[in-house]
Amino acid sequence: MKAIVQDAYGESEVLRVEDVGRPEPGDNEVLVQVRAAGVDAGVWHLMAGRPYLLRLFGFGLRGPKLRVRGRDVAGVVAEVGRNVTRFRPGDEVFGTSLTGTYAEFTSTSEDRLELKPVNLGFSVAAAVPVSGCAALHGLRDAGQLRPGQAVLIIGAGGGVGTFAVQLAKAWGAEVTGVCSASKAELVRSLGADRVIDYAREDFADGTGRYDLILDIAGNSALRRLGRALAPGGTLVIAGGEGGGRILGGVDRQLRALLLSPFSRRKLRILMSAEGRQDLKDLKDLIESGKLAPAVDRVYPLGEVSAAIGRLRAGQVQGKVVIAVG
Repeated sequence: MKAIVQDAYGESEVLRVEDVGRPEPGDNEVLVQVRAAGVDAGVWHLMAGRPYLLRLFGFGLRGPKLRVRGRDVAGVVAEVGRNVTRFRPGDEVFGTSLTGTYAEFTSTSEDRLELKPVNLGFSVAAAVPVSGCAALHGLRDAGQLRPGQAVLIIGAGGGVGTFAVQLAKAWGAEVTGVCSASKAELVRSLGADRVIDYAREDFADGTGRYDLILDIAGNSALRRLGRALAPGGTLVIAGGEGGGRILGGVDRQLRALLLSPFSRRKLRILMSAEGRQDLKDLKDLIESGKLAPAVDRVYPLGEVSAAIGRLRAGQVQGKVVIAVG
């Protein structure tokens, strides 16, 4: 089968199309014929091997242990392991895979999949799992969002942010989104009550205080974020692209954890893992019309490098997706 592989860390030049062996599903696994796969910031981090800290967590010190990139997947069940009971060949599914999804087939755990929303095509469904679950965990679990709260979403025009805006509105919050001017119209269309262009306005100028701030891949100092947080409010740091090559955004997250016991506000970090129930919750929201993935562009398998480059340049509104089959 054809797959996008890499044998060394680096930028997009390390990626290439190669014929590799088709994976065999284990007893509790499902073999999925991939129709589409999403692109998120984590794809670049694993491709580049940065921050260097992630290499210590089983991803490979000198080069990636897993050669195939990609985690989001939408496709058709091709084969099931002997212990699998929830799916059968021919089922249309979406979810994640730890063995790489920029390939014609991927093998993944039964618990990482759910039946695809009936109102979405494969290319749109592939945009959901990683980013949708991150937004769900950031607002519902870490943020413990309640109806009527004022919520600030930093990075509202990106993959996680576009889901977060819609989820917060669906749960009865008053939503302010922070994004670039080029993404403002999209964020408004998703339901944001107010949009702040970060190049022209300062969300921490004291004119607004928020019960919950979800900071997605931002780089604002914790003190600055605190100026925008209401007394007793909650700050959830979902990522970060600053902090240098060694720690990256983990630096801010670690400092937030250290400061949290001494603060009257709640400082939390988001460690998102996609599970079966989370996918079911997202599926229900999508099928009820309360949530709609924002897909910027769909690239063919051979143009994964271009898709990642567009993401790194900050040009993507919502998500970019790779069409595989």
